[in-house]
Amino acid sequence: MHIQTLRIVGLLEGISFLLLLFIAMPMKYVLDNPILVKYVGMGHGVLFILFLIVLFTVCEKQKWSIYMFILGLIASILPFGTFVFDRKLKNFEQPIAEPEV
Repeated sequence: MHIQTLRIVGLLEGISFLLLLFIAMPMKYVLDNPILVKYVGMGHGVLFILFLIVLFTVCEKQKWSIYMFILGLIASILPFGTFVFDRKLKNFEQPIAEPEV
């Protein structure tokens, strides 16, 4: 797995978390309509587990310290956390070398 994969999964996980917090949960408690929580919550749960698996795999492959794993774990449970973590991951990506002419 690559850092780019981690960034994509983190983006999807972060979006699903925000949808759950700011759309599905208010619909459940304000409008008494729990249907979105069921589906958005399940999607978020799957993406959360996938994010942790990809994070662990990338940490192992890149030989990152446990600090990076814990940082990613904390980011995944905070609203907007994965977006902040993504900014940190941009520093670790290798720039793609342009072919010489």
